[in-house]
Order: sequence, then structure tokens, then C-alpha cells
Amino acid sequence: MFEDELKENRDEIKLEKDQETMMVTGEELLLPRDTLLSAGIHIGTRMKTKDMEEFIYRVRPDGLFVLDVKKTDDRIRIAGKFLARFEAAKIAGTAARLYAQEPVKKFCEMTGATPIIGRFIPGLLSNPLYPNRIEPEVIIVSDPRADFQAVKEASSVGIPVVALCSTDNEFAGIDLVIPTNNKGRRALAVIYWLLARQVLRERGELSSDKDLPVTIEDFETKISKEEEEET
Repeated sequence: MFEDELKENRDEIKLEKDQETMMVTGEELLLPRDTLLSAGIHIGTRMKTKDMEEFIYRVRPDGLFVLDVKKTDDRIRIAGKFLARFEAAKIAGTAARLYAQEPVKKFCEMTGATPIIGRFIPGLLSNPLYPNRIEPEVIIVSDPRADFQAVKEASSVGIPVVALCSTDNEFAGIDLVIPTNNKGRRALAVIYWLLARQVLRERGELSSDKDLPVTIEDFETKISKEEEEET
């Protein structure tokens, strides 16, 4: 019985890879397809919103919605061009969830952006009387639901929001969507590594054939077994 389940899982992965191959033929992706798939950037949730329909490729037999990796790739390119237009210190990256925190820290370290890690303090963007108020010109959120306060305040003061969105997210207050698995530890590391590399390439600080001086593993949140059980 175990062997049958194992074979079924292998067949499912092979089918997924074959289908993803058909989706991306004709154009090279920013990273090899196998790297993206093994990180699970295409794996969504068992829920989908109307907003995210255009980015969903199919639904798996287990009910998980699968994102189109080509569209994720396209949006990272677009976001890289967009973010490169801003002064580095005027870009802010938020991460309320644990798995997003190290990727955002590393992204900010590589690009010169401002990290907002952990709980987003109300008034950080919108209250002129708050002594630690910051004034970014663009903000990146790792999950519109977890980072809802950041989205709300950015929208209220007219700051554009770039958001990593999974199949269950809505676009209220979002200006640019990057469709991706925004809950997986490895997926978040890959997306932020790619985004940092793309921003630096668009700025002309990194040539198009060069990678970042740090690895995807460096972007990945390291947690203890106890922390993993709590997440």
C-alpha cells in the first residue's frame, strides 16, 4: 500500500513537471524550472479568490490550486524594473510571518531597502505624530493577509504596494501582484532572492549574467524543531 502511494506521488510530481514544461516552453525562466518547482513556488492553497484566477494554472487531485510559474517569472521581472526606479532606502519590505522574515532581511541587506520585521506598529506610515514614523515611496508585503496593517496604511497615504500573493489572497490595496506560494519557507527564500537579483540587475549594479554574492539558502529562515511545530 505504501509503495502504491509512493508511486502515485511520483507520478503526480512527474505530471506536474511535464505540465509546467509545456507552460514555459519558448522562453527561459529566471531560474531553472526544476529549482522553482522543488521550492514549491507554484503551490497554492485549497482556496482561490476571483482576483487570483488569472494566475492559476490548474487544480491538483488533492484540491491544491497550482500557480502558473511563467506568470510568476513575468511578474518578478516587472517588479524588478518597477522597484529599481526608487531610491534604495525609500523601498520598505514587511514580514509579519516567521518564514518571510529572513528573506525580507536579506532582500533589504542586498538592495539597501528598509526592513519592517515582525509586528507592524499601527501609525508607522500614517501617523505624523509617531516618533518612529517612516516615509517609504513603495512597500513590499510578503502576504496581504498577514501584513494587512501595512497594506491598509500604505493605501491610506498613497504608497504603492507590491505584494506576494497566493491563490487565497485578494487585491484590495495592492498595486502590483507577484503570484507565488507566500507561506512556504523555501518558496519565500527563492522569490526574495530572485527579486533582489532582478532589482540589482535593473539598477545596473549586477550584470545580467551574474548572481548575487549570497545563496538562496542564505535567504531561507532557519528555525528549530520546536519553532517548526509552532508554525
